[in-house]
Amino acid sequence: MAYVPGVALLAALAVGCSAGSDGSATDADSKPGGPTVTTAPPGKYRTLPAPCRAVPGSTLKDLLPGVAELPRQQQEKALRGSPTITYDTDRKVGCSWKADAPDSTRNLSIDFERVVSYDPLVSDDDRARSLYVKKENAAELPGSSTPGTAPEKGAPTGTGGGEKGQEKETGEAGDGKGSADPSPSASADTSSGTPGTPGGGEDLRPRVVDGLGDAAFLDDLLTRAGSTAQHRTVSVVFRTSNVIVTVRYGEQPALVTKVPDSKELQDKAQALARKLAEVISE
Repeated sequence: MAYVPGVALLAALAVGCSAGSDGSATDADSKPGGPTVTTAPPGKYRTLPAPCRAVPGSTLKDLLPGVAELPRQQQEKALRGSPTITYDTDRKVGCSWKADAPDSTRNLSIDFERVVSYDPLVSDDDRARSLYVKKENAAELPGSSTPGTAPEKGAPTGTGGGEKGQEKETGEAGDGKGSADPSPSASADTSSGTPGTPGGGEDLRPRVVDGLGDAAFLDDLLTRAGSTAQHRTVSVVFRTSNVIVTVRYGEQPALVTKVPDSKELQDKAQALARKLAEVISE
């Protein structure tokens, strides 16, 4: 047997142990043939537009007729809108406007929500799709085969232009503590073509909207603000990739006997929603 000096023997043992440790670590990390975990892709959108600047001034003047009658300084203030207070402007932002005219009060609000999934196996788009479906189910659109679920906080409730007699709960100015009007005149107005009326011609009931984002729906609620005035709010909600947008456009006439025109409000709310879809894509 060859003689190995003590110092050399210790050095050889140290090298052997070091090599063994490195080799075992490498084997543990590589694990040939083991399953590969794929992280879900992030959403298309990483930012949100500035909500109070998302609607052109000319569009706001059309949606809020009373603004044009105001003195210049008051008009500029009204067109600036009031930003929604949120705790994370990277995830959710909004803005609201209100204008009083001699014949009615109009209010408008828009909300942008950027959905982020914190589950590595669920994409932002899939998470946004799930949240959107909950909102649509909560609206209980006529003819929908999917049972409604409990509405999310801040989402509009009920449908059918006041037909179901459900209580509405919003933070819009002029609403008061409105509840759906149980009288026939609240849910049917043949002169203005409101939802569910045979004489209205076009079907203006709450419904799915085609050609807007990846998915969209429209809701229409007629309520009473306080004890007399009737208030109609049209909501358009749509999803594009991982962003969900909500447009709420409402009118409260000055005359107790007047019912807000469903078709006008619906047409203008949808037109604005399509403009916002373009803003997001820019």
